[in-house]
Amino acid sequence: MIHNIEGLMLQVENRKQELIDLVTTLIKFETPAPPARNTKDIQQFIATYLENLHFKTDIWDVYPGDPNVVGVKKGKASELYSSLIINGHVDVAEIREDEEWLTNPFDPIVTEEAIIGRGAADMKGGIAGALFALKLLHEANIDMNGDLIFQSVIGEEVGEAGTLQCCERGYKVDFALVVDTSDLHIQGQGGVITGWITVKSPKTFHDATRRNMIHAGGGLLQASAIEKMMKIIEGLQDLERHWAVTKQYDGFPPGTNTINPAVIEGGRHPAFIADECKLWITVHYYPNETYKEVSREIEEHLLSVAKSDPWLKHYPPTFEWGGCSMIEEKGEIFPSLEVDPNHPAVRLLSTSHQIHHGKEVTIDVSPSVTDGGWFGDAGIAAAIYGPGDFKNAHAVNESCSINQLIAFTKTMIHFIYEWTNTKKDDRYRDFS
Repeated sequence: MIHNIEGLMLQVENRKQELIDLVTTLIKFETPAPPARNTKDIQQFIATYLENLHFKTDIWDVYPGDPNVVGVKKGKASELYSSLIINGHVDVAEIREDEEWLTNPFDPIVTEEAIIGRGAADMKGGIAGALFALKLLHEANIDMNGDLIFQSVIGEEVGEAGTLQCCERGYKVDFALVVDTSDLHIQGQGGVITGWITVKSPKTFHDATRRNMIHAGGGLLQASAIEKMMKIIEGLQDLERHWAVTKQYDGFPPGTNTINPAVIEGGRHPAFIADECKLWITVHYYPNETYKEVSREIEEHLLSVAKSDPWLKHYPPTFEWGGCSMIEEKGEIFPSLEVDPNHPAVRLLSTSHQIHHGKEVTIDVSPSVTDGGWFGDAGIAAAIYGPGDFKNAHAVNESCSINQLIAFTKTMIHFIYEWTNTKKDDRYRDFS
């Protein structure tokens, strides 16, 4: 069978125009998020593509106009052989009217070196390469003994949990591969959680009472919620500096674990003392931490800060964490993901990469976040591995290297075949 696999590698080269056409077809579907609610057509295209490869599809709306698509191809001996999820998102970064593109961002340009268009790098190139690998395996009548699942999800760009819904729907495997932007590195990631911190007075006061609140003899134990939020922000800055000193993780520059005070809302109008102030923060944390641990640490610190303040100790801040959509709820969670370099699927993927690149793969951590963390959160071993780089992702005139796309597709063919034909009790053999 290995000779058939080698033959498929030649087909990737010989049929590269088909692969390029698949990428450009996907780019032509206009799926920016925001505004989102625009992926129905591309998801139907992918569902049909999978059905033609004899996958059984499961399609449901995460939001109206934004369905998930999951294709399942059962293995010949599922209970004995390793199973795999391939995961990717079809939404792409937003477009602003003042951006200077060479052409319409959804009318892709193909040069000798690259495909240019919104989503080429993040991440329709990765989806196309994985789909084309599945097509070549299918056409060659190469069976897999383990289950193979392809997940085409929505919402990653705006923190909408298409992948979380897949996990909650019961799709479990031995390994999941997110084919998102990684420059063909095998990557884990830190995590991100957003949160709202609210300082609120139970009473309202006319602005004429300010003298009574702040000057000697005023006799009114009240305060501006906006001014008290300044103490909360100072507390966050102290904690952020403490984290930079006390927490490190290989692959991240010191101090990558940040607390960003991103948006502040407060007050009614000038005739009132501000009775409420809300702060929207973004927290980046390391792969060996969880969003529950980090949010709890922030709460405990800020409640200690509040206890030292004569007003906040009576009216301490309250907290709302995360959310399933930056559009619907103004909140998101991206769980962290640690990659075990000794996991058999990671070792096999490393071998597959080396065979088709002639050099060892880089195993590191993503400077960004992907849906990969949802698999780790669900107890599924996972990694990120895809074409495209962060110089191009979200960029004007976003592009993906054609040579990298071809190399990725070859790696995927080898990895999919080998992993789904590896016995569960034989996974720790030497893949080199």
